[in-house]
Amino acid sequence: MKNLACSLLVFSILFATPCIAAAQEKSAPPKVLVIAREFLKPGRSGSLHEKAESSFVQAMSGAKWPTHYLALTSLSGKSRALFFTFYDSFDAWEKDAAATEKNATFNAALDRAAIADGDLLDTTDQSVWVYRDEFSLRPLYGDLPHRRALEILDFHVRPGHAREWSELVKKVVAGYQKGVPDAHWACFENVYGGAGGTYIFLTARKSASEIDTSFQQDKQFSSVMGEDGLKRVEELEAASVESSEAQLFLFSPKMSYVSDEWIAADPDFWKPKTAATAADKPATNTKKSKTSQ
Repeated sequence: MKNLACSLLVFSILFATPCIAAAQEKSAPPKVLVIAREFLKPGRSGSLHEKAESSFVQAMSGAKWPTHYLALTSLSGKSRALFFTFYDSFDAWEKDAAATEKNATFNAALDRAAIADGDLLDTTDQSVWVYRDEFSLRPLYGDLPHRRALEILDFHVRPGHAREWSELVKKVVAGYQKGVPDAHWACFENVYGGAGGTYIFLTARKSASEIDTSFQQDKQFSSVMGEDGLKRVEELEAASVESSEAQLFLFSPKMSYVSDEWIAADPDFWKPKTAATAADKPATNTKKSKTSQ
């Protein structure tokens, strides 16, 4: 099992909501995060899945739907895609679902897309999470459109050990806040669709080089905590953490439905210009003139 302090060192976050309209101005994530997972059949990922998911994006764009989502594809673990949708409240989530059901044309387009997408999938599931501010550190938003990868660190807390878990994370947060100025992450707790006592810590990366750098910051945290502080962290982790897991994902612009503000922030990534095809290119006169013969 990874040591929690070392694990969180890897997971600094610059995060933004796919429901983006004004999210880039916020200093903390919205309260509710809905994560849909699609596990792919062997050989059904990549361009095949991107093509199927484009039908959802087209349906959302055609309806000018106000709710946006961010798609990610796995670089570790089983082949799967994640779809993150953020809401300011459970009431906002309910209203979004109700509006979808009332829009017959939009709903029908989503159903057609789901049928085509379903042929590629092994299983699917959905979970709901709430943001835990006291377990997060400097969760920033504005630069997420320039990020390319997301790391997810998952912890399952032993039943009856919530107090030790809370003390553990708060000590780690305090240590990184003081000793590692660049450290930042967002924490969410599972409330539906998963095991109780499950928490995820999220980080978005510009490149893999940031992961290399984060490991080098371990000495800064250790120096601040001191021998006694590190010992207490280890004791609390042993008492409260039942299991942990780390996974790495890439942002998928072709499968994401993001706002115009996101696209404008980094259009080369979120909406790249397609290369001109032969049919698009102006015709050229291949015949030689008389004077050139």
